[in-house]
Amino acid sequence: MLIADDNLPNCELLDAVLSEQGHEVAFAHDGAETLEVASAAAEQGAPFDLVLLDIMMPKLSGYEVCQRMKADPALASTPVLMVTALHETGDIEKAVDAGCDDFLSKPINGVELKTRVRSLLRVRHLTNERDRLLAYLSEVDDREKPPGAAA
Repeated sequence: MLIADDNLPNCELLDAVLSEQGHEVAFAHDGAETLEVASAAAEQGAPFDLVLLDIMMPKLSGYEVCQRMKADPALASTPVLMVTALHETGDIEKAVDAGCDDFLSKPINGVELKTRVRSLLRVRHLTNERDRLLAYLSEVDDREKPPGAAA
C-alpha cells in the first residue's frame, strides 16, 4: 500500500491505522515521487494494492497523479483512495473525474478508513482473480482449437 502525502503527521497517522491492520506501507511525499514509486513497483511485478493519495501536494496534485495513473496500463487497475482536507462537492467531483475509486475527507475517522481500505482491497482481489481466470480460459480455449483454425 502506498501513502502519498506531503504532511508527515498525516503519513504517521495513516501508517499507524493501516499497520495495525497488518498492511505493509510505503510512502511518497510529492506527486512526482508518487508516480515514480508506483511505476517502479509495477515494473518489478509487485504493484501496490492501493494508493492513498492526498490532493494538495507539491510538484503534481493528487488529481494529476490519479489521472496519470489511470492512463498508464501498468497502474490503471490500482485503486486510488483520495484522502484530503478538501470536502466541497466540486472537489469530490474533480477527484472522481480524475479517476479515483473512493474519497475520504480529513480529519480521518479510523473506522471509516479501515472500512474503505478493506472494501477497495476486496475489489482489487476480486479483479485480480477475474483477470487470472480469464487468462486461464483464454489459454484453454487456444489449446483446444485445431491446428490451422482461425482465431
